[in-house]
Amino acid sequence: MKKLFVISGSSGVGKGTVIKRFLEKNPNFKLSISCTTRTKRPGEEHGINYFYLTREEFMKSVEKGDFLEWAEFSGNCYGTSKKFVEQGLKNNENILLEIDTQGALQVKEKMDNAILIFIMPPSFEELEKRLRGRGTETEDSIQKRLNTVKKEMENAKHFHYTVVNDDVERAVEEIENIIKNEQV
Repeated sequence: MKKLFVISGSSGVGKGTVIKRFLEKNPNFKLSISCTTRTKRPGEEHGINYFYLTREEFMKSVEKGDFLEWAEFSGNCYGTSKKFVEQGLKNNENILLEIDTQGALQVKEKMDNAILIFIMPPSFEELEKRLRGRGTETEDSIQKRLNTVKKEMENAKHFHYTVVNDDVERAVEEIENIIKNEQV
């Protein structure tokens, strides 16, 4: 059976960019699709972007233990379907999961063979520069994010691997090497 690879990192580290590039270079990998209670946005499709559930459906799934991990953000619930991941692995598919650090640690508790990779910024200062450079948030919001980042970076010690995203191509290559070594 294949292993589940979990990639996590703080906001602003470029994990989305790294994962997108990794999937372009490795089309044999499948990105896990999360479940959510949030409303579908224009252009999104059920089963492609997310599995859209009502809050009632989601909470029933929580009660039944159907999620590897789940959390609530901004009034919406998000979770990783245990069945979706396990079925993919049974089908010998390479599954990649992109989630926050708390979710990654929940997955680690439930799946012994999950490999956790933390994407780290080149430095805390560089990450702050990236967040400010977006120009999309208030100073208060940036400070909250930076405090969260400090906690998440502290959690990196619980991950199997840490990859510094100082260059997207180099980071992708490092992830490819990690996966190759873990699949032996």
